[in-house]
Amino acid sequence: MGQGNSHEGLVFSKDPNHPANLICSLCKNFYTLGWVTGTGGGISIRHESHVYLAPSGVQKERITPRDIFVMDFPTKTYLRSPPSLKPSACTPLFMASFTKRNAGACIHTHSQAAVLCTLLTKGSTWSVANVEQIKAIPRPSTGGYYGFFDKLVIPIIENTAHEEDLTESLEKAIDEYPDTCAVLVRRHGVYVWGDTVWKAKTQAESLDYLFQLAVEMVKLGMDPAGPIAGAE
Repeated sequence: MGQGNSHEGLVFSKDPNHPANLICSLCKNFYTLGWVTGTGGGISIRHESHVYLAPSGVQKERITPRDIFVMDFPTKTYLRSPPSLKPSACTPLFMASFTKRNAGACIHTHSQAAVLCTLLTKGSTWSVANVEQIKAIPRPSTGGYYGFFDKLVIPIIENTAHEEDLTESLEKAIDEYPDTCAVLVRRHGVYVWGDTVWKAKTQAESLDYLFQLAVEMVKLGMDPAGPIAGAE
C-alpha cells in the first residue's frame, strides 16, 4: 500500500464536491438517517481514474479527508493509505458495481427498514409496485425509469460472517438482475449504486422510503407488490 504522506493532493481540496470531502459530508448525513450506525455502512466514489474509500472500523460521521483511501482504478492498487487505518471492508463489493455497472458511486447502508424487508421476504427477491416513489429508480433495459404501474424487483443475497465473502453472490445478483441498481443483504443492509454520486444518493433515499413504506404496509396486512386496492 502507498504511504499515508504520499499523494496528499488527492484528498485535500477546498471544493466541497471533491470526492474526499463528499464522502465525509455524506457520511455525516447518512449517520443522521440511521444508515451508518456505529462503524457500519459507508460510501465509495469513483472519480476519473481514482476510487475514493472511507476507512473500516471508524465511526463514519467522524471521518475527515485525511482518513480517506485512494485507489488507482485501472490497476486496483492503493495510491494513498492513511497510517493505522484499514480500507473499507466493503471495498470488493463497491468495486463490483464499478466494474460491472460502470457506477460512479456505491452506497452501503445498515438501514433497519432494509433489514426488515429482507426478514419479511422469504424468497430471493423483494418487490414493490404501484407507489409513486419507484419513479426515481432507473431501469437500464428501457433507458429510463420505472413507471408507477411497474413492479420494482430487488435481489436479496444471504449474509456471511465476513463482508468480503459477499462479493461473489453480489456479483451474481448484478448479472442476474440487469435492471437493478441495488442488492439487499439479508439481516445486514443494502448496496445501492448510481451513475454519479448524486444519482446514487437519490436512489438510496428513494429505496429507503420504499423499504419503510413496505414495512408499514405489511403491518397493515397489505402486500407492497400487490394490486391497487379496489382496482379491477
